[in-house]
Amino acid sequence: MTMENASSVSEFILMGLTDQPKLQLPLFFLFLLNYLVTVVGNLYLMILICLNSHLHTPMYFYLFNLSFIDICYSSVFTPKMLINFIVDRNVISYRGCMSQLFFFCFFVNSECYVLTAMGYDRYVAICKPLLYTTAMSRQVCSLLMSASYVMGFAGAMVHTGCMMRLIFCDSNVINDYLCDIFPLLQLSCSSTYVNEIVVSAVVGTVVILSSLIIFISYALILFNICHMPSSKGWSKALSTCGSHITTVSLFYGFALLTHVRLPSSGFVEQGKFYTVFSTNVVPMLNPLIYSLRNKDVKIAVKKILKRITN
Repeated sequence: MTMENASSVSEFILMGLTDQPKLQLPLFFLFLLNYLVTVVGNLYLMILICLNSHLHTPMYFYLFNLSFIDICYSSVFTPKMLINFIVDRNVISYRGCMSQLFFFCFFVNSECYVLTAMGYDRYVAICKPLLYTTAMSRQVCSLLMSASYVMGFAGAMVHTGCMMRLIFCDSNVINDYLCDIFPLLQLSCSSTYVNEIVVSAVVGTVVILSSLIIFISYALILFNICHMPSSKGWSKALSTCGSHITTVSLFYGFALLTHVRLPSSGFVEQGKFYTVFSTNVVPMLNPLIYSLRNKDVKIAVKKILKRITN
């Protein structure tokens, strides 16, 4: 796909989070810290999974990919966001903007499908434990993960391709800190009807399909838990699902708040607030969610520390 633009705009100006000078430097250090914690935390989890053979299971295979996506996801826009805090005019080229949009959509869509695969994995582990080894073989896990990336790539290609057909005239100021779909649609001087239909169709399909599979998986898990004879069995089952439920709730919850249009004048600033949580806070929290109450991860950490000290 060649990034040729029929419009007169060759670059965009990112407004960032705030235009108040006093907040620029504190926000720079705050989001720099957030980015470092996100990268180090997710990288730490990936290394931990690679170095410990008892973590070479389907659940941690999916978690490895989730951490990888979160690192890439944050790296798509955070460096440019940090630059916005220390320069007077944060400019991004047309090609750079379209590239950022593509990778942003790619990793967001991929994460939706990875979280769906993780929900299905928990369903098989709890409801079909005897078939778990067969149902979640290495080939099946690789196929599910490959499909997640392929569908994420396809969705990103559709969004970016439709965006590139639009014409941008005089206005090139994006009232956001990244090139997202809705801020760009507001700048177009050509019809955005097709884009809005495509966004509704693609996002609706991804969200509905993913949510439906996760909902059905946990409905069956809950039904199975209710029929467990011992309280120890259902408490163990719930503990294995707790981290995934928390991650899914945060990811979909803030994504929904970010894109639901409210009839208020402060929607743009409110949308920025929710976008920050969705794009910056959630990827940082994921390693903590899967580490703090996870016995397998704690055992893996102890083994690594023993190797270092001995």
